Amino acid sequence: MRKQSVGFKILLLTVVMLISIMAFMTYHTYGNWEFALPLRGKKVLAFIIVGALTSFSTISFQTITRNQFLTPGILGFDSLYVLMQTLLFFFLGQSLTKTPLVFLLNVLLMVTFSVLLFGFILRREKKDLFLLLMIGMVLGTAFSSISTFLQVLMDPNEYDKLQGKLFASFSNVDVSLLFVVIPIVLVVIILFFRAAHVLDVFHLGTEQATSLGINVARFQKYILYLVSLSVALSTALIGPVTFLGFIVANVTYQWLGTYKHQWLFIGSTLISVFLLVFGQFLIEHVFHMSTTLSVVIEFGGGVYFIWKLLKERGKVT
Repeated sequence: MRKQSVGFKILLLTVVMLISIMAFMTYHTYGNWEFALPLRGKKVLAFIIVGALTSFSTISFQTITRNQFLTPGILGFDSLYVLMQTLLFFFLGQSLTKTPLVFLLNVLLMVTFSVLLFGFILRREKKDLFLLLMIGMVLGTAFSSISTFLQVLMDPNEYDKLQGKLFASFSNVDVSLLFVVIPIVLVVIILFFRAAHVLDVFHLGTEQATSLGINVARFQKYILYLVSLSVALSTALIGPVTFLGFIVANVTYQWLGTYKHQWLFIGSTLISVFLLVFGQFLIEHVFHMSTTLSVVIEFGGGVYFIWKLLKERGKVT
């Protein structure tokens, strides 16, 4: 009965998401399909990729840390992305920032950073996951300080162009990058689904998972590598969006009411794509591009985060 209830909710989410995509693709096209559909189709494809990567990585990260307030951003990925973009502008100029080579360089550097960090901390410090999170926060602050220092030294015109790169943008996604990203994303999604049944066991606690024969330390490191690759791809594609994963993951927990990660992955991806498509629809046709979708997500996510904190402390219902 419970499984059927979750399946019905997934079906309902699928219908709502498809309706939102149809509305976004066809509204105010005035019969100019050849121009509108490729332009909007590119954005929808970016929404699906970013929504899936963000949902899978955030839910898996929250499961292994056993904390629904944390997101992978706590490991300093956003600050590292800002630092790399600043270094590229500072030393190479803006001409190289949109090439697939620079995109792959961004992904490679972020994944290398995470592999070195996870490998060193989880091997040397008694596999303390929370020490890893604290070091990630400190490194994120250090990256931000270095970025600020370099930005102060930059030419004002270069600085203005850099600021435009540091805000997440769904409107100017490079189509050539999508064809590079899609094969990698498919592999990452398959690996997450294969790990879903083990993530279900983590809801019982690490001691119970160990008693059931799971190598907890090795599995945590494996999930962290998948999470870092997902965040690196998403951030390098559209820029940092801090609160999207937090919103989608917590709404999914409340809506589906299940611990099974296969359902959580599917449901969170559908909710994420719906929010991105509907948000972009409002930005383009209601607010007429007077703001960006990332700004709306960060504002709404910040309010939702505070509400969740107060709710956990019992001050609101």
